[in-house]
Amino acid sequence: MEYYKFLRQYVGHQPIILPGAVVLILNNENELLLQKRYDGGWGLPGGLMELGESLEDTAKREVLEETGLKIEELKLLDIFSGPDYYLKVSNGDELYSVTALYYTRNVKGNLVIDYKESETMQYFSLLKLPDGIDSRYIEPYVSQLVIK
Repeated sequence: MEYYKFLRQYVGHQPIILPGAVVLILNNENELLLQKRYDGGWGLPGGLMELGESLEDTAKREVLEETGLKIEELKLLDIFSGPDYYLKVSNGDELYSVTALYYTRNVKGNLVIDYKESETMQYFSLLKLPDGIDSRYIEPYVSQLVIK
């Protein structure tokens, strides 16, 4: 059972802190891999930490599960937390996310979409991201990531 589901058995919908990781994955054309979720929004591949994992292990596991890609040489760019990262989801669960943002260009394998979690996945130019994306994890780093 996933750790957050285990916690929810005891706390119901009360706010909890959920650590996780997302990854900026760039290909050789300097395009960013984004995942379109079933709520219609675009985001970065990643997810929630399980017991005993490091944040980097979380990033690698979640990317592999969601994309079929193996990633290496992750660089930690930032940690996002605080009141701006409070969420109340449609079922009434409340949470404060603590999200580690990683970056890599070291990708192996072929893209295989997990349709339980994603509608589709696609690479986009860093200079032309799709509508409906929460860009607060991406925008601060675009200038550093674009190869000139």
